[in-house]
Amino acid sequence: MTPLSSIAMSAYTDLVRLLKDDALSGVEGKPTLKERGDKAYWYAARRVGTEMRFIYIGEDSDETRARIDRIEELRATAKDRQAERSRLVRLLRAEGMTPIDRATGSILSAMAAAGTFRLGGTIVGTNAFRLYEGELGIRLSIGGMAITGDIDIAQFEKLSVALQDQVDPGLAETFSALKFDPLPALDQGRTWRWAQGGSGQLVEFLTPAFGDETIRDLPALGVNAQGLNYLNFLIAEPIHAAAIYRSGVLVQVPRPERYAIHKLIIADRRRDGAGSLKSAKDREQAAFLIEAMAEDRPDDLARAYATAMEVGPRWREHIGNSLKRMPDTSGLLDSLGA
Repeated sequence: MTPLSSIAMSAYTDLVRLLKDDALSGVEGKPTLKERGDKAYWYAARRVGTEMRFIYIGEDSDETRARIDRIEELRATAKDRQAERSRLVRLLRAEGMTPIDRATGSILSAMAAAGTFRLGGTIVGTNAFRLYEGELGIRLSIGGMAITGDIDIAQFEKLSVALQDQVDPGLAETFSALKFDPLPALDQGRTWRWAQGGSGQLVEFLTPAFGDETIRDLPALGVNAQGLNYLNFLIAEPIHAAAIYRSGVLVQVPRPERYAIHKLIIADRRRDGAGSLKSAKDREQAAFLIEAMAEDRPDDLARAYATAMEVGPRWREHIGNSLKRMPDTSGLLDSLGA
């Protein structure tokens, strides 16, 4: 396991910060705080014709408030940030950080511009795993465990409804411009997968299920999504990440410790059997992340492991079955005392 240099780590942190600044400075309208239950959310309010349009900024936090206080400064310095982001991406490439391939980068960039990640869309699956280099400060060996042609995007259904904002342009329009075609589904007229002719790229939308894994609506993203059990654990409390493409793309990914534990569950749950290639890949990714985090972030890893084990017997069974095939990983988790 090869660590990134301190120079690369500092550059990555700066890149994420600048991308967050840009995400706010590019939103037009007056910042407005709306309270819903015990949480509060920031929107940019602007008049469109005779109506007020509210564009979602993010959940209320000290970090968001600090950026809102500097919003005029951020808007005035947008060109300087663009140049600095380009410099940081060049530096990160030189330091050995893995860039996103052109096909994936163009799709993520277009979805980011439409507001997919601003509105709570979270990259899951192997493309999320590939984006943990900067977060964890380690280089990924882009072998079998980091190869994929799929881009999986997940969002909570309740969040999608509650935001009262929507991607612009619509994702169907975005995908059409990138030569993606909707794939037919069993439920006619409910599209949750798009395929790009020629490249083999596939984009899928997912949402947590709590029982029946049916097709649901995600109004904020303007798409349908396949419901999946156990996904709620994965996408709770997501984090921002920078995709190394052009001058950087701000996206959202699961917390790496939750990703690792979720992979232990999914590896055992796959319908094609625990010995399949996909299950082996799940275990390989989990083992890699658990080894990295047991050294540098043991508390975060222990908390995620304990949380999953406390949910119920089926969760413990899936995790236990995977760990029986992973004695070294099992030993690392036991050593955490979770």
